[in-house]
This record gives sequence, structure tokens and C-alpha cells, in this order.
Amino acid sequence: MRRIVIKLTAAQRQTLSAFRSKGCHSAREINRAHILAALDRGLEDEPIVQVLGVSRVVIWRTRSAFQEQGLEYALHDVARPGAPRQYLTPQEAEVVALACAPAPEGRKRWTLETLTAAARQRPKLSAVSRETIRQWLKKTA
Repeated sequence: MRRIVIKLTAAQRQTLSAFRSKGCHSAREINRAHILAALDRGLEDEPIVQVLGVSRVVIWRTRSAFQEQGLEYALHDVARPGAPRQYLTPQEAEVVALACAPAPEGRKRWTLETLTAAARQRPKLSAVSRETIRQWLKKTA
């Protein structure tokens, strides 16, 4: 298999050097910067794997990302869309208000189970989970 050679320009080397020495970056981004610097110096994959403790796949992906879209794309993670919020702020506020209301008859205080049962009786909260309610209460406490 033919190995793709990475050659950085002087401006890219300067940017990479500044990136590696300044600022607050994730460990992944720092590793990618070290990988690109090592590839620019002509190092083989095996010493990079041993020194940085990354797999060959990480080196391959970093190299191909640099080849495809450049330095910034190779260094930074692409934003992931994630799942949309299932419940909006009004539903969250409704549950918190319910928790602040007096406890149900025969109880001294709300428990997560009783709060979940009461919330599930509301129209837009019929499938809300106990864990979701716990997180909402923890966030607002």
C-alpha cells in the first residue's frame, strides 16, 4: 500500500506549533497536532503509534482528513447533530412546579415515583421517564 506523504507549508507549521503550545484544546486535538507534525517530519506510523499511544486508524484518519480538507478540518472535531430535545422548557417547568406544589394526599413529600406518576397524567408528558424528571429536578435545585 502506497503511503501518503504529508508536507506542511511554513504557515501551516507555524499554526501547528502555536496550536500545540498555546490555548486550551482537547486531548484528541493535541494528538492530531502531534500526528501531523510527526508526519511532516517524515516519521513512519509505528513510532507515532508507540509514542502517542494511538492506533494506526487514528493516524490514517488524521492524514486523510488533512489531505481532503486541510489543517483546520484535520485538527478539530466536526460538530455532531445529536438528538433533538424530546421535552421543551414549558414541560420541564410544569414538572418542577408540580414538585414545588404540596405533596399528594397521604404523603409528606413528593418522591420520584409519585412525581413521575403525576407527570405522566399530563397531556404532553405521558411518556416521561423517572430519570428525565430526576435530571430536571437536579438541574433546577
